[in-house]
Amino acid sequence: MGCAPSIHVSQSGVIYCRDSDESNSPHQTTTISQGTATVHGFFIKTDAAESLPSVLAYQSRATRTSSRREKKENSNCTEAETQTSHTSVKVASTEVRFGPMRLTQDPFQVLLVFAKEDSQSDGFWWACDKAGYKCNIARTPESALEYFLDKHHEIIIIDNRHARYFDAEAVCRSIRATNPGKNTVILVVVPQMSNDQEESSVLPLLNAGFNRRYLENPNITACYNELIQLEHGEVQSQFKLRACSSIFTALEHCQEAIEITSEDHVIQYVNPAFEHMMGYHKGELVGKELTELPKCDKNKADLLDTINTCIKKGKEWQGIYYARRKAGDSIQQDVTVTPVIGQGGKIRHFVSIKKLCSDNNKQIYNVQSDDKYTEENSQSDSQSLRRKDRRKGSIDVRSITSKRSDGSSHNRRHSSMARIHSMTIEAPITKVINIINTAQENSPVTVAEALDRVLEILRTTELYSPQLGTKDDDPHTSNLVGGLMTDGLRRLSGNEYIFSKNCRQTEKTEGPLWTSLDGQIEEEPDLQQSHMPVALSDVPPHVAELLEEEESWDFNIFELEATTNKRPLLYLGLKILTQFGVCKFLNCSETTLRSWLQVIETNYHASNSYHNSTHAADVLHATAYFLRKDRVKGSLDKLDEVAALIAAAVHDVDHPGRTNSFLCNAGSELAVLYNDTAVLESHHAALAFQLTAGDNKSNIFKNIERNQFRTLRQAIIDMVLATEMTKHFEHVNKFVNSINKPMTSIDETSSNSESSDGECPSSIKDSMENRLLIKRMMIKCADVANPCRSVELCVEWAGRISEEYFAQTDEEKRQGLPVVMPVFDRNTCSIPKSQISFIDYFINDMFDAWDAFANLPNLIQHLAENYKYWKTLDESKYKGLRPPPDL
Repeated sequence: MGCAPSIHVSQSGVIYCRDSDESNSPHQTTTISQGTATVHGFFIKTDAAESLPSVLAYQSRATRTSSRREKKENSNCTEAETQTSHTSVKVASTEVRFGPMRLTQDPFQVLLVFAKEDSQSDGFWWACDKAGYKCNIARTPESALEYFLDKHHEIIIIDNRHARYFDAEAVCRSIRATNPGKNTVILVVVPQMSNDQEESSVLPLLNAGFNRRYLENPNITACYNELIQLEHGEVQSQFKLRACSSIFTALEHCQEAIEITSEDHVIQYVNPAFEHMMGYHKGELVGKELTELPKCDKNKADLLDTINTCIKKGKEWQGIYYARRKAGDSIQQDVTVTPVIGQGGKIRHFVSIKKLCSDNNKQIYNVQSDDKYTEENSQSDSQSLRRKDRRKGSIDVRSITSKRSDGSSHNRRHSSMARIHSMTIEAPITKVINIINTAQENSPVTVAEALDRVLEILRTTELYSPQLGTKDDDPHTSNLVGGLMTDGLRRLSGNEYIFSKNCRQTEKTEGPLWTSLDGQIEEEPDLQQSHMPVALSDVPPHVAELLEEEESWDFNIFELEATTNKRPLLYLGLKILTQFGVCKFLNCSETTLRSWLQVIETNYHASNSYHNSTHAADVLHATAYFLRKDRVKGSLDKLDEVAALIAAAVHDVDHPGRTNSFLCNAGSELAVLYNDTAVLESHHAALAFQLTAGDNKSNIFKNIERNQFRTLRQAIIDMVLATEMTKHFEHVNKFVNSINKPMTSIDETSSNSESSDGECPSSIKDSMENRLLIKRMMIKCADVANPCRSVELCVEWAGRISEEYFAQTDEEKRQGLPVVMPVFDRNTCSIPKSQISFIDYFINDMFDAWDAFANLPNLIQHLAENYKYWKTLDESKYKGLRPPPDL
């Protein structure tokens, strides 16, 4: 078959086909006249005008055998189908009978897995042509698996003659491990043995998953005969076995209870309706003899003998039978037992169909409800319950609707329940769990066990919160994580919730109020008492000089704090928001913006060592710095930018200098108001809009369109809530999976493009969900960027946050509250250890992910320097902020 057959057309329209390399064959020339002739399995019409294109197409396929070696040597896959033109004979679908079922089998597909083309692969290729099969060739194990998962071939032929190319047994196992690979026929080609070579056992091949062995023989007829035998043997048998899945699907969804036993009355199968009726789950029944189950004494003494005598004769038995459920109660059933004839003409199975007598419907539903709660601690029970949930139109529906006496109400209720059962309302995590459950059924034991561990993890509520692992023994880490990532009420001994006696309600409702920690009411300061610049040009020269360095990451916010008399947010905010065109976007005047900044800054507590307006200004500065980065800027639109800047300015407004856990433990008014969930973050967002709308002079939103305001408001709220640390790992992991990983693949693809670095793919920019993740990550990084500042700034911020935590611990001890972070005791705390723990647990991974997106090498360098600084202090057993002169 190395050369193409030559085609000749006589003047009379007779076509001659000569195979040039089979000159000795008795069929070396085929004449096609006014009838039909066969050319390697093709039936071709005799009309010369119509036949010529078909024959030429056949000739081109023959020549393609040799050209494939030249043109597609590096290709993983090639494909050919047994069709030449509309004049060629096409193999139609065949009808297969399986008992009473009539099945339609599509034309067979064959996958050849050969690393190199040779006479053997060509033999099978042309045998497929002759048999009318579709054929694919894969060159590598990877492409073979990919092609199979796409096409679901009935026959796979794997070359095992040359072990240096790939492991044929490994390829077979990988295919068998897939769900569609279970019913595929896999043939292995082995080399011919010499006369003095001993015949090897086929058991290793069978154990690897192969169905048959084929001794190397490139003859097309031999290959053709092998394929035909497979088609009428194993392939058709596997095709019928695949049809059984539809039968089991019907059984699983059947409303009637079905039980299948062996001829010795060993239970082989029960459907979910049977589990529901009897109160057992499948694992408790399958494999047991019927005699092992408890019997009901309401039946006649000889009833079982009567049933056995009848069915052993091959006759069907039908009648009333009393059964005992797992709960111990008895139910009346209408039972039909049918014997099934199997191999050897003998009875091999008994099928029992059981229906509840109408008087039992209500009783079964009520008892089943009770059983569900008593048995739900068992893992196997929970699997049973999941199967029940997937059933549509189950007995539960009939039982519920039977309570309604009115006919129309009954029908309407039944229809409504049926629609609910058919709705696709599964949560994404439920779909994932169901997919894994399905994959387990056809997986090896080791894979199934691994998937069990995956399911255990997925069923937890804290999917994104990592385990402390080896850090459990580090009190600094566990205290810090516990203090920042816990929410809700903490309990003391006796399980009594703790409420502070000093917290009290106030009757005043106008203006923002905060019940201070000592029980005093702090009212909103008089805004008129503070000096406010008239315009950006009126900013004092020494302040303006400092603000010239605002675009640098190393901008010193503490110098601005000192120069502005602890009002850095007003001056820095005025410059940044003006630079980003916030006034123009909001259609408000600069005077309104200045008034708004003054209101927001006044509502930060200057008495807090850390959570004050200087921190807000610092977060605003970091946010603006990030927004100027090309990729961040290219990912967000103008509304996103404005929302991010406003969120940064207000994200900690009216912060009391205490954590959420403290407020919940103290039973503060805010904790009660926000149900112990994201207490401070909810308060910051709500108060920011309350303050803005409270005075028309400072209402920066008063001139924007309603829908735009709602979108902007939602974006601001979402970013402020994202600063809550309990969702830290959720936000980081979502960013990595949805932004970093796709960006990595895009960057690798476009690595040769000069303009790829600063561009953001449209797939990210056009996705609202992706932009949301970027904004959350941006404000989170800006909020805790202290370890990424210069060493001097980092040390100052560390001292301030530590002092605030020290003050909280002191307050908790004074009020007799649970101490949220015991390690932050001002007399014993090691600040270097606390910073190391914070960087290890929260900062490193988050800023690695953010740097991978925004390209921030200077921040990563500062982070490394600061980490080294704290490590040096810690290794020297020094607990303070700055080293002594001799260190």
